[in-house]
Amino acid sequence: MKVIEQLLSNAGISPIAGVDEAGRGACAGPLVIASVVLNDPFAAELAVVRDSKEIAENKRDAVFDLIHQIAASISVITVPARDVDSRGVHAANLDGMRRAVQGLTVEPAYVLTDGYAIEGLGVPNLAVWKGDQVVVSISAASVVAKVVRDRIMREMDLEFPQYGFAGHKGYITAAHTQALNEHGPCAQHRRSFANIAALIHK
Repeated sequence: MKVIEQLLSNAGISPIAGVDEAGRGACAGPLVIASVVLNDPFAAELAVVRDSKEIAENKRDAVFDLIHQIAASISVITVPARDVDSRGVHAANLDGMRRAVQGLTVEPAYVLTDGYAIEGLGVPNLAVWKGDQVVVSISAASVVAKVVRDRIMREMDLEFPQYGFAGHKGYITAAHTQALNEHGPCAQHRRSFANIAALIHK
């Protein structure tokens, strides 16, 4: 971890923004994209920051708060389910990544993303394979995006309690599939996803 950031730093390239998303594979709820510029990606406190999927849910909030305390800038973009449907998840994700970087109050000299390069960004950027596991800035963005999205899904659960959004967060699980079969999709389900489209066109 930190190798890519160290190489960029050694080359005098700073600041660096990390970008990641949460909810790409979910069939309900928004896509959330975060971009984070850390004041010091080599700070000892950041040892706890890693891929959000590797941090227990009950510990993510504390890491989320830490990132907000030590980040130079954070930008979060939320893409509603209807926009994911109209644009397609990949296009919506790339557009959200661009907007997240543009929303930073600190202009990055370089942008590192998890898995997908950002076309048309206007800032040098590099897609890093499994970036949320090997780049601290991307890991921080992963945590921010995941915590923001999980909070949205818990609020959504209050509006649509029959689906269990607070538990599965809109991903396809046996419990979610059963709820869909019983109640059909709601306004927060992505109609462009195969399992939802199949229910609609029964």
